Amino acid sequence: MKLLVFAHVPPPHHGQSYMVQLMLNGLGGDQRKRKSKADGELPNHFGIECYHVNARVSKQLEDIGDFRPVKLLLLLGYCVEAIYVRFRYGVTNFYYVPAPGKSVALYRDWLVMFLCRPFFKRVILHWHAASLASWLETFTTMSARRITYHLVGQVDLSIVLSNCNRFNAEKLLPRRIEAVGNGIPDPCAEFETRVLPRRRARIAARKKLMAGQELTEQERAEAGAEPQVIRALFLAHCSREKGLFDAVQGVVLAFRQLQARHSSVSIRLIVAGSFQSPEDRNEFERLCSESPAAVQYVGFVQGPEKERAMLEADLLCFPSHWDNQPVSVIEALAFGLPAVISRLPSVQEMLPADYPGVVDLGKPAQMAAALLDLACFEDFEQLRRHFLSRFTLECHLANLAEAIRSVETAEPTPALQPAAQNSRTATPRNI
Repeated sequence: MKLLVFAHVPPPHHGQSYMVQLMLNGLGGDQRKRKSKADGELPNHFGIECYHVNARVSKQLEDIGDFRPVKLLLLLGYCVEAIYVRFRYGVTNFYYVPAPGKSVALYRDWLVMFLCRPFFKRVILHWHAASLASWLETFTTMSARRITYHLVGQVDLSIVLSNCNRFNAEKLLPRRIEAVGNGIPDPCAEFETRVLPRRRARIAARKKLMAGQELTEQERAEAGAEPQVIRALFLAHCSREKGLFDAVQGVVLAFRQLQARHSSVSIRLIVAGSFQSPEDRNEFERLCSESPAAVQYVGFVQGPEKERAMLEADLLCFPSHWDNQPVSVIEALAFGLPAVISRLPSVQEMLPADYPGVVDLGKPAQMAAALLDLACFEDFEQLRRHFLSRFTLECHLANLAEAIRSVETAEPTPALQPAAQNSRTATPRNI
């Protein structure tokens, strides 16, 4: 099977581009750039040949979502490249990642589908975003919805990350929908020998300090730096939508509550990420100035720095306003790291049943309470097992490849009908 992958890979680095890169690597890479076996070509065990058009129009995170004339020219060039690949290599299947609920991104989808779709026999949409359906109904005109249905609707296959996000795909009436969860390479292979002992030592030291007892030198050494500080990690783009300000307000409130109790334990938010707008940076600096000891900004981290941040953290704080299956939550599970998350169905279902660290948006008191409760969470192995059972790269690639291959092997089916779509989306969902 031949598949044209019309999607960008890092840089800039974010969850969607990272998952596209993992998919390409797992399926053997771009056939036009494959190395000889002597040079160590990427293995391909799934029977799918990928031809990649790296449709990158933004060089930095700050550029994403902004309209610039040069982006239009770049996009036109990528569409021409896709059509060339279609005929040069006989690729008849078109893979595309549709937009979130943003006007500029939607116009991008219109242009790509208008120019490319007529040349391909089958179209596959992979829904990494989780907000288009409600946004179309709420913030666009009837004519915009009609154009979207005409250009982007009734594709052969829509892949969603979870069943609770099927309604985004259903909105555009595809012929089939498959749910395939994300998966990543294990970032914490040394969990049993390196990470788990440190987590157990820190929780034991924290409980002892909360009880008013002193730590021995050995206990301090085993617990790592600052055992008296609960380190809550925010690992995402630094924006309001990702929950940065909710995290800051919740941690600051928890910090003040511990101070009021004269506790020997404190809490600090470690913010790791980059800002996409100066307005968000200014607001962040204003909030931090009110309690500078409660927040530490370390900038964008990756590679060894990111691994160290996850290892040294006691909690992940990720109260996103919208997300589908964030990679940072998967990584937290791999590290056995308890997470405080917002009440989004797509994120909640990533965690074990009856998980306690779920809070409502805009509720700093709930956030503070959840942070302090999870500071005594001890079942790190349960989180690690959950990662191994659901979010490994091997499982993700196998399920994704099976779904993609099904467009050529499954019996043709008519597009979903509007009546069926409405019955599936009658229950309101929090996005």
